[in-house]
Amino acid sequence: MTTIYDVLVRPLITEKSSYQSGKLGQYVFVVADAATRTMVKDAVETLFDVTVARVNILNAPAKRGRRTKSRRMLVRRPSFKKAIVTLAEGSKSLEIFEGVQ
Repeated sequence: MTTIYDVLVRPLITEKSSYQSGKLGQYVFVVADAATRTMVKDAVETLFDVTVARVNILNAPAKRGRRTKSRRMLVRRPSFKKAIVTLAEGSKSLEIFEGVQ
C-alpha cells in the first residue's frame, strides 16, 4: 500500500450494515486485500476525522451462481475483504452512510 487512500475501496451498503450504522455505530467497508487492522483504523480516522474504537476484518468468500436464462452458464463473483469499523462513543456518524435527507 502506498497511501491511506488505497486501503478503503468502497463502503458496503446492505440492510445489515444500515442497521449496524444506525443502532450500533459500526460501519462496513470493502478494503484492499493486503490491508491490516491498523491500516484501516488509520485510514478511517484520517479521512473522516473520527475516533475508532475497534476494527474487525473478515474475508468474504467467492460465490457461484447461475444465469436465469441459460442454466448452464455459471457466474462467479470474486472474494473480497471487508472491515467492520466500530466508532468510539462520542464520535460523530459518517456522512456517506446517511440516507436521503
